[in-house]
Amino acid sequence: MEINKLLIFCFVMLTELLVNTQAFATQETSQKSKTFTEQVKSIKQSNIKYYQNDTRINQIPYFDNRFRIDAELDVITLLFYRNRGSRPIILVRPDGSKLRVNTVDQNKVQWHDDTTFDLIKIEKPMPGPWQAIGDILPESQIMVMSEVRIEVDPLPEMVLSGEILKVVGKLYNGDEPINTPHFRNVVKLDVHFYSTNNKDYENFGADALKLTSFRDDGRDLDEYAADGLFTGEFRLDFAAGEWQPVFLIKLPMASRELRQKPLVLRKSPIKITVEVSENENIPHRLTLSINPTYVDPNSLVFQGKMTFPNKEVESFSIMGEQQGEMRIKDIQNTEPGVYRININAFGKTTSGREFRLTVPEFSFHVKANENQFLMTTIDENGVEKTVSIDREQKLLADREAELAQAKVVQQQAEEEKKMQTIIMIAAGNSVIIIIALVLFFVMRKKKNKAIK
Repeated sequence: MEINKLLIFCFVMLTELLVNTQAFATQETSQKSKTFTEQVKSIKQSNIKYYQNDTRINQIPYFDNRFRIDAELDVITLLFYRNRGSRPIILVRPDGSKLRVNTVDQNKVQWHDDTTFDLIKIEKPMPGPWQAIGDILPESQIMVMSEVRIEVDPLPEMVLSGEILKVVGKLYNGDEPINTPHFRNVVKLDVHFYSTNNKDYENFGADALKLTSFRDDGRDLDEYAADGLFTGEFRLDFAAGEWQPVFLIKLPMASRELRQKPLVLRKSPIKITVEVSENENIPHRLTLSINPTYVDPNSLVFQGKMTFPNKEVESFSIMGEQQGEMRIKDIQNTEPGVYRININAFGKTTSGREFRLTVPEFSFHVKANENQFLMTTIDENGVEKTVSIDREQKLLADREAELAQAKVVQQQAEEEKKMQTIIMIAAGNSVIIIIALVLFFVMRKKKNKAIK
């Protein structure tokens, strides 16, 4: 009886063990299936996350920098970020074989190694778990690159000569935005303008222009460094006419471009003229004439810089105290010479768009009148300086210069006379010494004959 109870108990325990084992196996299979599904889903997105070490019971720990390639991928482009100056990475395929930068089959693998990244394009990659070995940045991701493109807000259809434009572009990998800070070291973004060769405009037949490169470093007009927004700034200081903007993306192994609708560059709406004063006590008069065809004259304010003939610089501004199509500013008449004017304008177009532009530099020359002359002197710091003097000062300066020159000539004559006197005295003394020596030897010779 006891034996039968024992057999029944063992049978029950064995049945329960089998049920638990089957449930555990089912759970583990489900877990593996779920993991594989997530891996496949991840490979089809823009980024492949690294597997993380997992120390839970009944889980196999994965090595760092390990990822899986799906069997459906015919071509894959991988991007690995690594510490600056480190060696190119090594890829370990699922069968354990290795891919190195200098030993790959160039018909199937394109490999670009830089100081901070490796960009690798593989045709028909082996499906399964891969591993990357190298000095890869810990916060890095393995980026599977598909179609890198840029989105840029359209430029205005009408812009003004001298205008400064700020353009912000966002990079995408397929449909996913690229927010990785290190990607700015991989890509280069340029802005080009191409003439449409429209005979109705002045830029017909003009050469292509490279205006600027985008940057994501927090400098100039770029607001935040490494925020994934690339900023370009360029000045439209070239021929007016019809142009087509082209945004060019340059990668180590490919390039892409974005062409926008052509725009029309209009001539500067601001013209500078100066009424030059002939009286040193009356200032020159600067006039800014505004063409109201494309801009609102009443919205314009100006910030300028005046460079005088003596290289001194004076800043000035013309605010809203004047209205209409003209602005007037007095310029101090300091001296004859070349005056240079540089002006920035800020305002709105007739459509209400805010703009800022640089007016081409304007210069004018002030001639000295018949009673004034220019003279170059050297100040106490040893710097040459041009000053204006009147007729009396000029005559006095010329007289002083003549007297100084005459004094120099007189001193030279006296020095030459002294030198001639010294030479004559030296020559006379030399003759006397020679005659004395001759007489000495003659007398001595006669004395010797008399003794004999």
